[in-house]
Amino acid sequence: MPWTQDQISQRGHSIECRIYAEDPAKGFLPSPGRISRLVLPEGPGVRLECGVAEGVEVSVHYDPLLAKLIATGSTRAEAIERMSRALAAFVVEGVKTVIPFHQRVMQSAPFRAGAVHTQMVEQGVFA
Repeated sequence: MPWTQDQISQRGHSIECRIYAEDPAKGFLPSPGRISRLVLPEGPGVRLECGVAEGVEVSVHYDPLLAKLIATGSTRAEAIERMSRALAAFVVEGVKTVIPFHQRVMQSAPFRAGAVHTQMVEQGVFA
């Protein structure tokens, strides 16, 4: 790359939630089945990379990743609020997803404060 680190300025905040057909209540085991209803979120600062549609069968033979949801804002708080709204608007019926888990993460005080670490899921912080 032709740039040096001092030529790169940081601006804004982004959060990505990977939407899997998994059941957080069962240790994030895959949740196979047919997607019977799908409502995709949209709005300012929201980007969605989605590889499924209504009627698609989610198999146990492949990665259960359904979509990547990205929210961007000028501040961390704005990115969190945009992600929270996008998650609330995201509807997937027919399979269990990690959407409710991501909603709990977005609302948790430690995440909002930026006080996160890699053991939080195992410790049940977002349960």
